[in-house]
Amino acid sequence: MRDLHLPGRSTVHARNGMCATSHPLAALAAVDVLRRGGNAYDAAVAASAVLCVVEPMSTGVGGDCFVLAAPGGGNRLIGLNGSGRAPRAADAAALRAEGMETISIDSIHSVTVPGAVDAWERLIAAHGTMALGDLLAPAIAHAEEGFPVSPRVARDWKLGEARLRRQAGGADVLLPGGAAPACGDIVRFPRLARTLRAIAEKGRAGFYEGEVAQSMVAFLRAHGGVHTLDDFAATEATWVEPVRTSYRGYQLAELPPNGHGVTALMMLKTLEGFDLAALDPSGADRIHLEAEAARLAFDVRDGHVADPDFAAVPMDHLLSDRLADEMRARIDMERAMTGIAPFTGPIYRDTVYVSVVDRDLNAVSFINSIYFQFGSGFADPGTGVNFQNRGAGFRLEEGHPNVLQGGKRPLHTIIPAMLMQDGRAVMCYGVMGGAYQPVGHVHVATNIVDYGMDVQEAIDHARSFHVAGRLELERGIDDHVADQLAAKGHPIGRPDNPWGGGQAIWIDHARGALIGGSDPRKDGAALGW
Repeated sequence: MRDLHLPGRSTVHARNGMCATSHPLAALAAVDVLRRGGNAYDAAVAASAVLCVVEPMSTGVGGDCFVLAAPGGGNRLIGLNGSGRAPRAADAAALRAEGMETISIDSIHSVTVPGAVDAWERLIAAHGTMALGDLLAPAIAHAEEGFPVSPRVARDWKLGEARLRRQAGGADVLLPGGAAPACGDIVRFPRLARTLRAIAEKGRAGFYEGEVAQSMVAFLRAHGGVHTLDDFAATEATWVEPVRTSYRGYQLAELPPNGHGVTALMMLKTLEGFDLAALDPSGADRIHLEAEAARLAFDVRDGHVADPDFAAVPMDHLLSDRLADEMRARIDMERAMTGIAPFTGPIYRDTVYVSVVDRDLNAVSFINSIYFQFGSGFADPGTGVNFQNRGAGFRLEEGHPNVLQGGKRPLHTIIPAMLMQDGRAVMCYGVMGGAYQPVGHVHVATNIVDYGMDVQEAIDHARSFHVAGRLELERGIDDHVADQLAAKGHPIGRPDNPWGGGQAIWIDHARGALIGGSDPRKDGAALGW
């Protein structure tokens, strides 16, 4: 139990259902659905829709989602990939001919077709119990009637203000009153409310066809995009088989590529050969091991992970004991590795995550995102939709597995997770925050498995991430530990913002209870009944 003399959060305990997410209004919407007889799938969609209104810098209907679920809390898992594809006319050679070497996060070519709305409908049709229109009602109400801006949301909104002014439609749609709102301000999104109503009334057709789709496509093409109505109409989320690896009597389950959940699995397989429990959980050796395992896994990820519809992804190799042994052999406990390319992808800490477990123990791990802060920054004034920039995850090098191609899905960073033990789901969780996510999955899982932390302690615990050639340490990591890491050869930095956020629900099968935690780095909460 935590020291009650010190600031902190207690775990949340309930019997009949629980939601943990990054905003209290979304958690409340989910619990309301559960209390009205809906299940965890229904509740997750309701929460996600609210987050698309109240956290517009992190998610939206112009983005993507992924779902990993354990029906009845059992061993059978289901996965849904709701990531959108590049327009059919997208062409890497054409962009190279224009002098582009990468796809900028601010480029219209970074806008992939949104996949979230189709995934919502597909999930509810297959596993939900309530009408999609009923589940969107709370989000519509917040968009029409207004919602008060919470502290972390206000901070992130202000950080994105200058960029929104540069992007077409960004200021019009996302800077109400001409400026980023302050904490406590009431914000309304009437145009987004109309779009949500169209989805509520017509389902996916209200978004991917008709007036809403026509407005979005016209906007994108007017600003240089090659998107078509056919691209939107053809959007289809796909059911996928989750992948797993074992770790000290547990299994971690992730979704397969084009997401990079396999990065977390590679890290765990590497770390299993070290006695983490013998190390100080906040000490230099533990942080060093985690960083080195991540650097190796990201290096492998960047060479192999792509859309399996377009490239052969060698999953057997990536999850092999041989690769784990090779990676482990490269780690020196006294010195940071040299000769490995640093991860240099876009650094952001947005995205939203929803964990829901209902009274029947259906466990739903659900993540929704527009990628970078406010996505591409492009927003259609006709519909109130701000578009993701997932296309920045593509490469432009000819022959690379993740090269941009028409109809292809990019390497994707948002990853829901599920921890299993003895053939049952025991923790439904996720750690948002861009490329940091697989590191966060491993950090939280090892906090629990190796160090015996509860879910709230595991989420609270200070984080680090080796990125752009530096080991960036949150301020919760002591200066003397930073000095020890520097002595091992790690260039040290201190990030302005913390690494991501996270939520988790632990399923206590023996006592029939749910135990939730929510990240203090965000504004959210775990709520149960």
